[in-house]
Amino acid sequence: MNHLPFSRHRRLRRSASMRALVRENFLRLEDLIYPLFILEGEKKREEVRSMPGVFRLSIDQLKAEMDELVQLGIKSVLLFGVPDEKDECGTQAYHDYGIVQVATRFIKENYPDVVIIADTCLCEYTDHGHCGLIENSDVVNDASLELLVKTAVSQAEAGADIIAPSNMMDGFVAAIRAGLDEAGFENIPIMSYAVKYASAFYGPFRDAADSTPQFGDRKTYQMDPANRLEAMREAESDVDEGADFLIVKPGMPYLDIVRDVKNNFNLPVVIYNVSGEYSMVKAAAQNDWIDEERIVMEMLTGMKRAGADLIITYHAKDAARWLKEQ
Repeated sequence: MNHLPFSRHRRLRRSASMRALVRENFLRLEDLIYPLFILEGEKKREEVRSMPGVFRLSIDQLKAEMDELVQLGIKSVLLFGVPDEKDECGTQAYHDYGIVQVATRFIKENYPDVVIIADTCLCEYTDHGHCGLIENSDVVNDASLELLVKTAVSQAEAGADIIAPSNMMDGFVAAIRAGLDEAGFENIPIMSYAVKYASAFYGPFRDAADSTPQFGDRKTYQMDPANRLEAMREAESDVDEGADFLIVKPGMPYLDIVRDVKNNFNLPVVIYNVSGEYSMVKAAAQNDWIDEERIVMEMLTGMKRAGADLIITYHAKDAARWLKEQ
């Protein structure tokens, strides 16, 4: 018999019950945030071509969607608006009757226990598709902050529970925090897109939100995918300015950044499992190349293991069904 000393790690893997007993990380229904794309008009339920199973909905179609989410146990939604009218300064983003504001009132009135997170940006509302005002073909920072503050206050007035600014302008958390406080919304938290990379994984989202830039790109205000230390500087600024949550976006290619943020800051960390990640899984599943359930649950559990407290994901409905079956 071989008496060489070695560890028998397999002792803790011998059965499903044993593996469950020593499992270190868990995915819960409460961890999932489902994005919704809201259209103006009536009787609109449009599947996003590049995102199978994801729909753009008019307000009259929102009840069926919300009923399904509540039945599945999903408790949080992230709202994006797709307005009929766009202009150079994104007026519909901060209009009292903008599409996100109308949707927020509807959800809050009919589903008061659902947490409503309002994406606070201008790109879906500007005719040029950028996240701020344009001067001399450049996105200007400080003037854009004024419109982002107006948007955040308008969303809070409509009933949003959390403001989630995604624009990546310098100082956006400080400006929005001051604006919310001045308007009497000092108890509304900010879920900051603190670490947002200029990523190719956003392509399908731009189909859904109709937000493709009409010129140039967003590399002057979103982060270089090669940079790691810069993420810590961005997150630290947002913490100092009053953020209550920190988002890392995208998800899977940036799990190292999620762990860095979790290790360095004592705030809830949110990962955005973005559209390109979702679409790749869906495409492979439709071709029977992968086991979709196992792939998705492994991905989402990996995000939790990396340090994410919450996950924004288009897989949320499927994941909720699979969790209920476990």
